[in-house]
Amino acid sequence: MKRLDDPMHDHEAGSLDATADSTRTDDTRIRAVRPLISPALLLDELPVSENALALVERTRRDIGAVLRGEDDRLIAVVGPCSIHDHDQAMDYARLLKGCAHELGDALVVVMRVYFEKPRTTVGWKGYINDPRLDGSFRMNEGLRLARQLLLDVLELGLPAGTEFLDLLSPQYIADLIAWGAIGARTTESQSHRQLASGLSCPVGFKNGTDGSVKIAADAVLAARSGHAFMGMTKMGAAAIFETRGNEDCHLILRGGKTPNYDAASIEAACQALKSAGVREQVMVDLSHGNSSKQYERQIEVGRDIAGQIAGGERRICGVMVESHLQPGRQDHREGEPKGLLRPGVSITDACLGWAQTEPLLSELADAVRRRRAA
Repeated sequence: MKRLDDPMHDHEAGSLDATADSTRTDDTRIRAVRPLISPALLLDELPVSENALALVERTRRDIGAVLRGEDDRLIAVVGPCSIHDHDQAMDYARLLKGCAHELGDALVVVMRVYFEKPRTTVGWKGYINDPRLDGSFRMNEGLRLARQLLLDVLELGLPAGTEFLDLLSPQYIADLIAWGAIGARTTESQSHRQLASGLSCPVGFKNGTDGSVKIAADAVLAARSGHAFMGMTKMGAAAIFETRGNEDCHLILRGGKTPNYDAASIEAACQALKSAGVREQVMVDLSHGNSSKQYERQIEVGRDIAGQIAGGERRICGVMVESHLQPGRQDHREGEPKGLLRPGVSITDACLGWAQTEPLLSELADAVRRRRAA
C-alpha cells in the first residue's frame, strides 16, 4: 500500500495546488506547544475588589505627584529580588505594611513583587515561568499564583510594583500594579519602550548594564510618545495597539561597571536628562552595580542617599531596596523539593534581611523630614 505522507514531512495528499507544506522551514526547533489561558478568563476567575482598585489608583496618583514635584515624599520600592513562595511573600508584606503606615508621611512605600527574572545565560526565569521550581514550566499556574499574590498584597493595603519583562504577561496583572520597571537588559529594547508608553502605571527605566545613562534617558523620551505595535488583547486575540504615551516615566540609576549613586553621578545623570528634554529626576537602586553586588552595602548606599536628601537634594525621587525576611541568598537546584529551601531567603540575588531593612527605611524617611524642615 502506498504511503500518503512522507513520515519525515507532513506533505498533504491531493492536487498540485494544495496548500504548500511549510513544516520543513517552520517551527523546526519547537518541542511542544501548549494552550495558554486568556487574560480575560484569568481576570474573571480572580477579580479585583473595589478597595484594591482604589489603592492602585491612589498610589499611582501619589507616585505621579512625586515625579512632578508636587509631593516631597520619597518613593521606596522595597522587597525580595524575586518571589518564589506565596506564604513567605505575605509574611514579608505584613511587616512592610506596618512600616509603610508608620513612615507614610515621608515615604510612598511600594512592595517589590517580581515574578520574572532576566538571565545573563540560563537559569530559573521566575514564578510565572516555572512556579514549581522543577522545570515543568506550568505557566498557566504561574499566572494564577502571581495574580492571586498581588490581590492578597493589595487586600493588606499595600501597593505592589514589578518589572515587566515578558511582553504578554502585563495583560494578566498590570491592572494590579502601582509602579513598574524596565530592567537594564531591556531598557534599550524598542518593544519594551512601546510597552511602557501604553502602561497605565508610572514606569522606571534602569540605566544599561554598562552604566550608560543615555540609553535610559532615550527610553524615557521614547516612552513619553505614542506608538503603534502588535500585541495580545485581554481576550487573547492578536491586535494592533496604539498608545498615548506615558508621562510618568523616569530614570533608575543602578550602577554599572562602577556605582553611580554619589552626588556627582546624580548631577551627571540629571544633566543627561535635561539634554534629552525630560524631567531631571532619578530613582536610585541601592543594589546591583551600586552595591557592587554585595547586598549589605545597600545600607551604605542608602546612608549616602539619605545624606544627599537631608542636604536639600530634590532630584532624587525614590529608591529601590532588595530585601527579604532573612539576609543573603541560597542556591536552588532544579528538581530539588521546595521544602529543602531555607524559608525567607532569596533564591536569586542576595537581599538585606528585614532586621536591616526597617532601620534603613527609617533613616531615609528621617532625611525627607529634615529636608522638609529646612
